[in-house]
Amino acid sequence: MMKLIPEDVMSSFSFSVQVQIRFSDIDGYMHVNNGVYFSYLEHARAHYLYKVCDWDIMETGTVVANISIDYRTPIHVKDKIEVFVRCNHVGNTSFVLEQVIMGEKESGEVKIFAQASTTMVSVDMVNMRPVPVPEVYASKMRGFSS
Repeated sequence: MMKLIPEDVMSSFSFSVQVQIRFSDIDGYMHVNNGVYFSYLEHARAHYLYKVCDWDIMETGTVVANISIDYRTPIHVKDKIEVFVRCNHVGNTSFVLEQVIMGEKESGEVKIFAQASTTMVSVDMVNMRPVPVPEVYASKMRGFSS
C-alpha cells in the first residue's frame, strides 16, 4: 500500500463520506479505539456501493475477504473525519477498494488517520457462494475511479 499524503487523497479520490465520532468510540486512552476504524471503513464502503454503483445487495451481496489497515495518527473526539473510497481493481468475483480516513485535527491540521486496502467478494445471497462481479457494478466502479 503506497503511503499517501492529504494532497494525493484530495486529487485522486472522487468519493467520500463524513463520519461522526461518537463518544462511545473513545477508549480509555482518550482516542478512537482501533477496532472502531473498521466500522468507519464499513460505513463508507456501504455508501460507496450504494451511491456509486446503486448496488442491490439483496440480489448480489458482498463480503470482506481481506482487509489491511495502516494506522497513521490517533483520532480524538474533537477531530473531524471523512472516509475516502475508490476502487483499485475489479477481478472476476472480487474487487479491491482503497480507503483513507482523513480529516482535521482539533488544531485545524489536516491528517491522514489510517489507510486501508479491502478485498471484497461478490456472493449469491441464496447460497453465499462467490459469483462474478456483476458487470453493471464493475463498469460503474471502473468509470468512477478514472
